[in-house]
Amino acid sequence: MSVPQHILDIMHSTDLYMWESGEIDEAQTAQMRLLHRLNLSEPGSEERERLMHEFFAEVGEGTHIELPMHANWGCSTHWGAHCYANFNLTLVDDGEIHIGDHVMIGPNVILCTTGHPIRADLRDRYAQFSAPISIGRSAWLGANVTVMPGVTIGERAVIGACSLVTHDIPADTVAYGTPCRPVREIGERDREYYRPGMRIPEGM
Repeated sequence: MSVPQHILDIMHSTDLYMWESGEIDEAQTAQMRLLHRLNLSEPGSEERERLMHEFFAEVGEGTHIELPMHANWGCSTHWGAHCYANFNLTLVDDGEIHIGDHVMIGPNVILCTTGHPIRADLRDRYAQFSAPISIGRSAWLGANVTVMPGVTIGERAVIGACSLVTHDIPADTVAYGTPCRPVREIGERDREYYRPGMRIPEGM
């Protein structure tokens, strides 16, 4: 991770700041070059493994990301161990993203830590802010889910496909919708059935 710490400190603050050209642009361009090489790397190669560890802030053992993927920085995203992310993951990671162990992420998911003020004159000057995203251990995000700035998703939570997550989701809940809301707690029936009418085989 080669981005200067003072740039990370600016981005990781929840304060409003102006995007300054020059040093920030140079740092991001270097990360974009890394991402380009990562997306073109051979599946299963040592080069891909090395580039993943170079691009992200942290990558736990056994984590696998289907490529291509997209990211603003990469160096603000922390992956736990044994995570899986399907194709076309987008990380708007000016702010920090923390992904726990054994998290599963479906295709076309967007994790967006960054927003802009409503006032147009501030946007005209490239004002922005970020708030961190946290995804708890063993959570599952279905296809086409979007997670907005400042959201925490609890451990083992399941987020239904196409949901827009604007607020925190408790652990051990099934949640879906636009905006995403908890629908029910994960319970004993889920220990017996993997989908309606389909019983989990004994011994699994």
